[in-house]
Amino acid sequence: MKFTPAKPNGLPANPAPKNHSTPGPGRHETPLSRRGFLSTAALLAAPTPRRRPNVVFMLTDDQGWGDVGIHGNDKIRTPNMDRVAREGVQFTDFHSMPVCSPTRACLLTGRYNYRTGVVDTYIGRSMMHPDEVTVAEMLRGAGYRTGIFGKWHLGDCYPLRAMDQGFDEAVVIRGGGLGQPSDVPNGGSYTNPILMEMGRPRRYQGYCTDIYTNLALDFIERHRERPFFCYLPTNAPHSPLEIDDAAVAPYRKLGLDETTAKIYAMVENADTNLGRVLAKLRELKLEENTILIFMTDNGPQQRTRYNGPWRGTKGSVYEGGIRVPFFVRWPAVVRPGTKIDRLAAHIDFTPTIADACGATLPPGRQIDGRSLLPLLRGGAGNWSDRTLFFQWHRGDQPEPFRDCAARNQRWKLVNGKELYDIANDPGEQHDVASANPTIVQQLRQDYEAWFASVSATRGYAPPKILLGTEHENPTVLTRQDWRGGTGGWDKGSNGHWEVDVAAAGKFAVTAVLQPADLSGEARFHLNGASAAQSFAQGAVSLDFGELNLPHGPGQLRIDLTQGDKTIGPHQVTLRRL
Repeated sequence: MKFTPAKPNGLPANPAPKNHSTPGPGRHETPLSRRGFLSTAALLAAPTPRRRPNVVFMLTDDQGWGDVGIHGNDKIRTPNMDRVAREGVQFTDFHSMPVCSPTRACLLTGRYNYRTGVVDTYIGRSMMHPDEVTVAEMLRGAGYRTGIFGKWHLGDCYPLRAMDQGFDEAVVIRGGGLGQPSDVPNGGSYTNPILMEMGRPRRYQGYCTDIYTNLALDFIERHRERPFFCYLPTNAPHSPLEIDDAAVAPYRKLGLDETTAKIYAMVENADTNLGRVLAKLRELKLEENTILIFMTDNGPQQRTRYNGPWRGTKGSVYEGGIRVPFFVRWPAVVRPGTKIDRLAAHIDFTPTIADACGATLPPGRQIDGRSLLPLLRGGAGNWSDRTLFFQWHRGDQPEPFRDCAARNQRWKLVNGKELYDIANDPGEQHDVASANPTIVQQLRQDYEAWFASVSATRGYAPPKILLGTEHENPTVLTRQDWRGGTGGWDKGSNGHWEVDVAAAGKFAVTAVLQPADLSGEARFHLNGASAAQSFAQGAVSLDFGELNLPHGPGQLRIDLTQGDKTIGPHQVTLRRL
């Protein structure tokens, strides 16, 4: 079977990359509305009880399908998440990728993450190519104000940041979570964190999820007179599990283990903040025509948590790793209490929002998702079946049939060999491959066609971080985005950064070290430019002074030799002079 995902326009895939060298409004390029992305017909066709709908999208991190009360969890308190489900639509067969960054790339583009360059969650594998067109860009081109408050996780440096990818306002964490190597030094706590406010570090006071919600409420209030897209992706309840002890105590009293008690407290805090959003929309008389969506990014991390009948957890392509809540509340359009059992997934978010808001999907792009708007409006009669694909494992690029699943409404093929009848065996307990060889063969062919298609989009070479542009100075490189060698997060790791010097020039280069075990020598390398500097035992920083860096792409690395071992720095800062 030939892989033929939805093509809204029939134009060839893989358009030329965006130009990030020309200054412009927010994105440093011509906005979508001036590139023909928005048609008058699209605007007139948009559902407009009073105006085009606002969109508020709350995405929590590592909260599984079972971490909401309405799914049968009698220990957790999620009255507002449950309310959104009851007062709107519950998609009962909705899916994500097994981990963070891949899900986010799919959500924001309508394309499978392998098309975007995102294959993993760290060490340079979670950076999305800047020529991808996000739903924020589509909506901004249609006249929306766009804001993100929380976790981006698709690139920390220009031109990969949220503010470079369509968001007018962006206050985000670096990397995939607070307390990770991407954090600003001494800034990695859930309480009073240092966040990146439009590319600049700033310390905020309070608990992280409360801070993001405060910012979102302010954004909503300031833009209440025009359509807006407010993206609220929390890093809770992702580890480290940090929250006020008083919030954990009620769950300890229920006899839950300490990990689950803390996670449930973090989820309850997110639920409270969702309630604040609902209250603000009502106060501003915006709730009737606001599409409010609640979703989580993958399954739970721990097996000890309630996860319904599903097999597997985060990182797995069994249902427990990829089946997630997806609740849509839109009083102007959606009938309360509706349940939709049609197969749907992350890639459907962007086409759905574009359809509902009168924005146009970008021409020349292979859009893999499908608009769910007909289902939201109650018309499921002509909804055709389709095969969706899920895959994730560590590595610089995916491998065929490794940790993958092909899923249609009834059948699911795991790793190319295990077949499950999901309609009759939702817990994936009985492999029926031997009894259904024709179905196995068809799903294998579907997967092979999909894998060839997504791999041919651009290959898996990583995007490059641009150095020395007017859009970001200084640039901070962290272990989140380095690659190669022994690249990792532990102290003994080493790697390089894929960079592109925008124009030859002089840069001040400094490095942050994890306290050096021994004295040694540091060497800087980039395209023939090199420098050496000695450091003492216990050193935590290193200044290379001013270096002349040549124009063009290359691999930047700093080798720290201590005795018989060579490791890399914790972070590197390059400031163009």
